[in-house]
Amino acid sequence: MVSFSDINNDLRRLLTDGRSSESLFYSKIFMFEQNKVASTAFWLALASVAGFGVWTQLRSRGTSRSQRQATQLKSIADAAETPLVVIPSLSRITGCTIVGKMEMLSVGGSSKDRLARAVIEQAESDHLITPHQGHIIVEGTVGSTGISLATIANAKGYKALIIMPDDQAQEKYELLTQLGATIEKVRPVSIADPNHFVRVAERRAKEINESGKRNSDGNPIRAFFVNQFETPQVGIKSLDSFVMGAGTGGTLAGVSMFLKSKMQDLRVVLADPEGSGLFHKVKSNIMYSPTEAEGTRKRHQVDTIVEGIGINRVTHNFQTALKQPNLISNAVKVTDREAVEMSRFILRNDGLFCGSSTAVHLVAAYREAMQLGPGHTVLTFLCDSGTRHLTKFWNDKYIKKAGLEPKSSGAGVDFL
Repeated sequence: MVSFSDINNDLRRLLTDGRSSESLFYSKIFMFEQNKVASTAFWLALASVAGFGVWTQLRSRGTSRSQRQATQLKSIADAAETPLVVIPSLSRITGCTIVGKMEMLSVGGSSKDRLARAVIEQAESDHLITPHQGHIIVEGTVGSTGISLATIANAKGYKALIIMPDDQAQEKYELLTQLGATIEKVRPVSIADPNHFVRVAERRAKEINESGKRNSDGNPIRAFFVNQFETPQVGIKSLDSFVMGAGTGGTLAGVSMFLKSKMQDLRVVLADPEGSGLFHKVKSNIMYSPTEAEGTRKRHQVDTIVEGIGINRVTHNFQTALKQPNLISNAVKVTDREAVEMSRFILRNDGLFCGSSTAVHLVAAYREAMQLGPGHTVLTFLCDSGTRHLTKFWNDKYIKKAGLEPKSSGAGVDFL
């Protein structure tokens, strides 16, 4: 069986084998199908500064690796490389090549690093904020975007104020604290409520800007409210399906629109967790989830153990995707039990310690592969590590109390 270690060793060799080019540099990433190197290859390139893709900027064969790395990266804020890997177990079972983009390996631990960098640099270009002047990045988040913003803010010379609902995994709050961010916890409420965490963040930024406070140089302290959006790009030559979950829907919309412009026959599949209404929006154009029924709701944001994806309103980002003719081909609903079982299956069989969003993506990618049949290639994002979910999704007592104790074992996917 091909392991993650085998694949990453091959990736490392390929990425350090320098070759000259004038502007854009390509890396040949061989895809593994079952236990053999497939005859096809992906050619991936950096599509934009805020884009996705395995990329390498190499000078010449005579240039040392350390010199090349020094040339590539100006600071931590510029580190955005993440590898593409095959999921051996699911590829073997389905007969397809199921590929994961390892976004959990980015500096801030998720794909939101690119969003954080892009919006901060845009705000700088618009002269809204200036580094090392005490200016504050303000954001309402359930975790990953806030962590990325706090990470990039540190690297660029800003402070971070993060507003979060108070029912998220404890390690997210602790990580943000260690990153130096100021955290304000609020009660989970509907987005229509003025005390929703996004509304509070917008209000805090306005309050700071109107406060008249000044830094030690006498210049006014400014706050910049991050209204989430994302238009990352990926350049892949051959692909049958792209599977992705959605929160605000920026990553799904941005990546899908770029890929579809290159591959018109590409299928885009929404992976939606339990409690979210996006599945029904895609399937029947009705924003609804059974957990919304009177007397059944347990929590306000999305009634699920999954954190990071799923929502019960249509954002501007997701509406942008819906307005594109035939952009989203299908939607897959994933239950909490399926997500829990898949996370344990992948750890047991592939050694990947993934978070709840990644588990949802993998369930949906498996289902899409089974629908397509053997010989196809399915891409998804491995967007969060299990290390951010130790007190909930990976906590045995919490899982037992929720009635979600894993029942499956071994190398089969009988839970699906």
